[in-house]
Amino acid sequence: MTKNTKKVALVIGAGDATGGAIAKRFAKEGYVAACVRRNKDKLAPLIEEISKLGGTAEAFGCDARKEEQVQSLIEEIETSIGPIEAFIYNIGANVPSSILEETSRKFFKIWEMGCFSAFLTAREAALRMVKRERGTILFTGATASLRGGANFAAFSGSKHALRALAQSMARELAPKGIHVGHVIIDGAIDTDFIRTNFPDRYALKEQDGILNPDHIADNYWHLHCQPKDAWTFELDLRPWIEKW
Repeated sequence: MTKNTKKVALVIGAGDATGGAIAKRFAKEGYVAACVRRNKDKLAPLIEEISKLGGTAEAFGCDARKEEQVQSLIEEIETSIGPIEAFIYNIGANVPSSILEETSRKFFKIWEMGCFSAFLTAREAALRMVKRERGTILFTGATASLRGGANFAAFSGSKHALRALAQSMARELAPKGIHVGHVIIDGAIDTDFIRTNFPDRYALKEQDGILNPDHIADNYWHLHCQPKDAWTFELDLRPWIEKW
């Protein structure tokens, strides 16, 4: 990997829908999209697509719950590619379960995925950004960030914690020049999972009734571009038919 002078957009959880769309959006603007998943091989189609679109992307495998791996990842990107100007945390942990059947092991794992790994990765990015007195840190939230639904105790607990983490970081880091934001995605997203498991819901796509990942990504780009005198901390995105 050769040294690149371009700015880096780091996407933790660059999956097949929202995370991948965010990576493509920043790459379209000339950023090097540093795409991260636990399984690096699964990133091959996204890296190829970004390249075909004229952008630049690099794939990284990392378990964001492991501090040593996270530290090595951030150091590698900063050293071999360039400064991380935008950090996007997009790891999902939506695993429903009745509280009567939930296990301590799964509850803890969901918290690790939904919040703890956000702390580890965002802290490492922030440590670099504060030295430069600039940067954007964005966290992907959900409906569960605001209310805990039945059978979603673990997921909503992790998302509530993620929102609190984002709030604390925003209040501490804004005076240091770092824009921290939290995006609440309230609704079904156009994914293979929704198409396969919720066909009736997916049929609403024709009515703009589910979220288009590319449109979500446009909002992340907008947040990154906001002037310092008008920063948004929290943005909620939902289809027009969604009840709230």
